[in-house]
Amino acid sequence: MRSLFIAILGLVLINTCIAQQIPAPEENIPYLVTFAKDGAQSWGDDDFSQTWFFVIPKFQTKPFYIRIFDPETGGDIDEKKGEFNSRTQFSVYGGKSCFTAKDVRENQPKGNYKSGNLLYTKTFGSSEIYDGEWYTFGPFNPTEGEFVNEYGGYIFKMIAEGISGDDGNLYKYFLSESPIENKPVEGGNAFTFEYTFRLSDNQNNIAHLYPFIEDNVISVKVSNFDFDNDGQINIVSMAKKQELSKSSGDNVWATSEHAIVDKEKKTTLDVQFLKNKKDLIKNNNVTLYVTNQYGNMLPIYTVPIGGVPNSNYKVQFNQKKKTTTY
Repeated sequence: MRSLFIAILGLVLINTCIAQQIPAPEENIPYLVTFAKDGAQSWGDDDFSQTWFFVIPKFQTKPFYIRIFDPETGGDIDEKKGEFNSRTQFSVYGGKSCFTAKDVRENQPKGNYKSGNLLYTKTFGSSEIYDGEWYTFGPFNPTEGEFVNEYGGYIFKMIAEGISGDDGNLYKYFLSESPIENKPVEGGNAFTFEYTFRLSDNQNNIAHLYPFIEDNVISVKVSNFDFDNDGQINIVSMAKKQELSKSSGDNVWATSEHAIVDKEKKTTLDVQFLKNKKDLIKNNNVTLYVTNQYGNMLPIYTVPIGGVPNSNYKVQFNQKKKTTTY
């Protein structure tokens, strides 16, 4: 992890994009998804838990807030299985080890993944009060987080868990300076190690995920779950126009390995999900994570550090390149 920290040092603060809404508009992802613990993995969530990290720059002195859009499970946005019966718990952690504990950077919620100091928690059922509305956590003092010098600030952790029921909760976050409106925290950022999200039903929309590549990486493995053979996954970078990554079917994982060249180090990849133009699959939820050659999880940012790689390239849906698959 030390090499990751060194690679990111200085890049987070000079990033001109504002990573305050999660998912960010640049990602073309409508919502995050967390299913309740009795749900079926075949609906796209492999572990019914999702963890996000928020970086507050060290020069920030004002309190900040984490706002959640549609935190309840019971409205038109959410995914119902039978009658709505689910409860989702959202919890914010700060303090020593909230980020640096080893179990935090795994693709399963196990061990000491709830490390740190619990600062705020609330459980939402199907109350109409929060349907299509924002709920605000905070205020938080920046120094309540875990200071990580290599990231340029204080890190806070948000864990969303489906603690009962079997429905899917679809929601968004916003890192804000205001408790009543979405006012970005200047220099703030957000990332996760495993991303569970809803694909757009618009077949012309391309979803973008941005894993960061530190300078000691020579290869990555891109793993995705339950894509339902809904199209094609491409990788675009500073060095490649397009490289095909293996896509998963229903309720299964698919992994492909990709070599990393020098020009791609200390940059973000653009992992693109292109939906099939012929057969529309609605309400498709997918999980993705990326590891390096040592098996270490790589952070996936809502807005790419250093900008979108090769944003002028036009991706062709039927173009294929050879990858090594497992």
